[in-house]
Amino acid sequence: MLRSRAELNAFKEKALTKINSIEKRILVCAGTGCVANGSLKIFDRFKQLLSERPELAVDLELQKEHSHQGVDAHISGCHGFCQMGPLVRIEPRGTLYCKVQLDDVAEIFEEHIINNRLVTRLLYHDYQSQSPVETQDEIPFYKNQFRIALANCGRIDPDSIEDYIAHDGYQPLSRVLFEMTPGEVIREVLDSGLRGRGGGGFPTGRKWLFAREAKGEKKYIICNGDEGDPGAFMDRSVMEGDPHRVIEGMMLAGYAVGADEGYIYVRAEYPLAVKRLRNAVATATKSGLLGENILGSDFSFKINIKEGAGAFVCGEETALIASVEGERGMPRPRPPFPAVSGLWGCPTIINNVETLANLPAIILKGAEWFSSIGVSTSTGTKTFALAGQVAHTGLVEVPMGLTLKEIVFDIGGGLRDNKVFKAVQIGGPSGGCLTREHLDLPLDYDSLQAAGAMVGSGGLVVMGEDTCMVEVAKFFMGFVQNESCGKCVPCREGTRGMLELLNRIVTGSGTEEDLSLLEELALIVKDGSLCGLGKTSPNPVLTTLKYFRSEYEAHVRDKKCPAGVCKNLLDYRIDPATCKGCGLCKKLCPADAISGERKEPHWIDPEKCIKCGTCISKCKFGSIVTN
Repeated sequence: MLRSRAELNAFKEKALTKINSIEKRILVCAGTGCVANGSLKIFDRFKQLLSERPELAVDLELQKEHSHQGVDAHISGCHGFCQMGPLVRIEPRGTLYCKVQLDDVAEIFEEHIINNRLVTRLLYHDYQSQSPVETQDEIPFYKNQFRIALANCGRIDPDSIEDYIAHDGYQPLSRVLFEMTPGEVIREVLDSGLRGRGGGGFPTGRKWLFAREAKGEKKYIICNGDEGDPGAFMDRSVMEGDPHRVIEGMMLAGYAVGADEGYIYVRAEYPLAVKRLRNAVATATKSGLLGENILGSDFSFKINIKEGAGAFVCGEETALIASVEGERGMPRPRPPFPAVSGLWGCPTIINNVETLANLPAIILKGAEWFSSIGVSTSTGTKTFALAGQVAHTGLVEVPMGLTLKEIVFDIGGGLRDNKVFKAVQIGGPSGGCLTREHLDLPLDYDSLQAAGAMVGSGGLVVMGEDTCMVEVAKFFMGFVQNESCGKCVPCREGTRGMLELLNRIVTGSGTEEDLSLLEELALIVKDGSLCGLGKTSPNPVLTTLKYFRSEYEAHVRDKKCPAGVCKNLLDYRIDPATCKGCGLCKKLCPADAISGERKEPHWIDPEKCIKCGTCISKCKFGSIVTN
């Protein structure tokens, strides 16, 4: 039990001395992606090998400052380089082994741990020179990042409060409790320029000021960990990899606005995040860092974990509040805003995970430090989930204002299979599409808004020239329509109508009038929906219509899909010059649409062809083509 600031500092020094005195530290990634690929079995194997070598055990009684002995193994959170998992990092140098399998553990243990030799074949190899990269920080994927919210992910044990405190954990809380007034904390956050990382980009300090000035004896802090965008996993990785950072961020917010209780709202589909958050709350409470009179101060704070059912709309503030209160997650009209009247009618601050994760660094290093990163109107960093046809997928954190080109090509390594860059979908269903013309566009709140897109939660899907942008718009509209809560007519009926129009276009029955109606309907939904999710849901349609209108026109005028994706608009034919007459396509065709004699070129009857693609996928000679 830590009862004072002095006891916290003493605990930190002891924990730091312990870590620094260990000769080698094995950190096995236990983020969701690596766990799914067997990383926990890899961790158990390392533990087993260590137990068989008692001479390597860490003897805490013998540890002295500046002495190095022993080896230990821990799990860590997500490293971000998900494509290369399972990942194993070995301290103190920071060697990163990629795509580690269970059979590789013995070799790493014998070569690296025992004999101090690198296992070169498991290192990352530069995609241009093919030379091995010895440390994690030298890998291009990491070298061009700047990590604040993700600073500890992959470098500490998420289940160890000792690890967190050794890395300056709860020092920011200690500082505000004994050196700053609530007003000074709000001023620091205002001066930092921090804006909400959940998508809206509202200044965090201004929101806090509203709640601070609101009347009411009871106030709440809610951490929005719902994260419903397809492909987004930034918040999940922070909750899994650095849960105490989320807790500390909530406590800093609570102290600033006068709240003594908080809720972490996390979707039940994130079982690892839920487990580690519960463990962190219990450990912090046991240590005296949550509860009454924290560190001997007058500040008290408790945290509850609320598991959501996975509704996309619950990412919206008022719908989330309704869900916490036990009601169906549906948006409520605003005003009043939650900062004035939120959870059970009390002033409530809702910040998303990434926003809260930035707060300890701001308090520890100062507003001037944070505001020097990024651009003047969008300070600090932003995490992005880099996915799609990019060579290196994963989680990245970069200064605000970095260009799209730098993220896709310098960090992501460009597109796989030498494909030509065509577009990115940024910000999930609420975001929009950017094109080759936007490669030099700085990714910040204002620049993206001017381009018709938004930062959103940070999903960034990279697409090559073989992507149909109409199909992309249909995919996201289908997601939004399914997730609409149905409370307001523009969203409920408008998204349904937009989806029907898009389905007609991709199946070849669309008309030019449909394009005009689609655009008109999108603007109605944008202007008339009740909540922010409904208002932004047409963005994928509006941006693809703006930047890829020729593709829509090809679908409705020529009944062709330029990317060759929409199967109803494809004509299958067999090239007689390359067809060997093997008969396999004829045998497998479910519509009996293929004719021809054995060892003679075959042909496809377009009237019978159902365009299922079976023939093209099974032809061994590449003789079946589409146009």
